[in-house]
Amino acid sequence: MFLRSTTRWKDGKKHYYWSIVESRRCRGDRIVQQTVLYLGEINDSQQEQWIRAIEVFDEEAGAMEQLKLFAAERRRLLAAAPDRVEVRLKDFELHRPRQWGGCWLFSELWKELQLDEFWRARLGFSREDTDWEHVLQVLVCYRLLDPGSEWRLHRVWFEQSAMADLLAEDFSIAAKDTLYRCLDSLVEHKAELFEFLHDRWAALFGVKFDVLLYDLTSTYFESDPPFPEDDKRRFGHSRDKRSDCVQVVIALIITPEGLPLT
Repeated sequence: MFLRSTTRWKDGKKHYYWSIVESRRCRGDRIVQQTVLYLGEINDSQQEQWIRAIEVFDEEAGAMEQLKLFAAERRRLLAAAPDRVEVRLKDFELHRPRQWGGCWLFSELWKELQLDEFWRARLGFSREDTDWEHVLQVLVCYRLLDPGSEWRLHRVWFEQSAMADLLAEDFSIAAKDTLYRCLDSLVEHKAELFEFLHDRWAALFGVKFDVLLYDLTSTYFESDPPFPEDDKRRFGHSRDKRSDCVQVVIALIITPEGLPLT
């Protein structure tokens, strides 16, 4: 683990933001960096309060020293640190509970719907041999079992799930940039996905499409026109009684059984 510092100029001043980052070795000798803890902004006066120590016990000298986390504090002490650190294993406990049942059931449903075949043919592999279909499985499973942001998936959820074991993958498929890049690749296949799911639902459940149900809602925007020609925001009858604002009307079409179509 190490401390990473990023800087940002704001109101003419330079601000420092710190986070604790861990390097994870993945297949093919790739290194993925995982943010373990975001510390936020630390100014010069706060830095002294955040200095933490790794205690190193030199058994021969019988002395205890501290290795500071911040580089300026650390250089002086590293030279005097002992060559080895002995750990009392009996005092350590390792616990890693993981969500297994839900992840396994999701994986079976994913295969039953044949989504693995559908997406693998369209997403393929990256130049770094990343299986995009596996990345998408992780994203969808996360949204189904414990929905949240991709950042939370990267920092917390993936390690608490059994998806790495079920997919025979490592942490590289949960790298935050990988998650965002996968989402960017899905939009162009939206129409094909709806048609594919339509056919799979009909085959699995004998769904009829003689009767369809729909509902409408709208959301308005307090923003100033004009907008580009292809912008969906328009003036119209407002259910929110905000005829002064542009709005978007949203429709949902489902079967009588509640299966969404589009």
